[in-house]
Amino acid sequence: MDEIDRHIVSCLVKQARSSFREIGLEVGLSAPAVKRRVDRLQDEGVITGFTAQIDPAQLGWTTQAFVSVTYSGNITPARIRQILTPIPEVVAAYTVSGDADVLVHLRAADMAQFEQALEQIRASGAVARTESTIVLSSLLDRPTIGNAGSGRVG
Repeated sequence: MDEIDRHIVSCLVKQARSSFREIGLEVGLSAPAVKRRVDRLQDEGVITGFTAQIDPAQLGWTTQAFVSVTYSGNITPARIRQILTPIPEVVAAYTVSGDADVLVHLRAADMAQFEQALEQIRASGAVARTESTIVLSSLLDRPTIGNAGSGRVG
């Protein structure tokens, strides 16, 4: 992946609906050249898809929390994924270092829905402990890659 590829990826992260022509003007290539590069980046697995960014609050999902989950015994990440996948309020989950085994990002309409999702997580029978941190406000929420050409995120 060269600097032009990184610039193309950065353009797509900023606005995935940009035309190949618009991106070409930005990166100094023709529209067909941009298309070939985007196709290659998809084939190589660099670009894994295109999606719309949604404001969760507009859909009524105004409660957000991060839950540190500690499991009893030895549990694999694959098993943790199986436990969490059916819970729609779980928007992301990460294995982490430290006391917890996984950090779960939850979104819910209200505290009642959050509590219900938390109880679903605890119901697996393998959970030893959870610690929840409720988000009061979001100060910074960048896309995965912002300025890909500079080596910085954002």
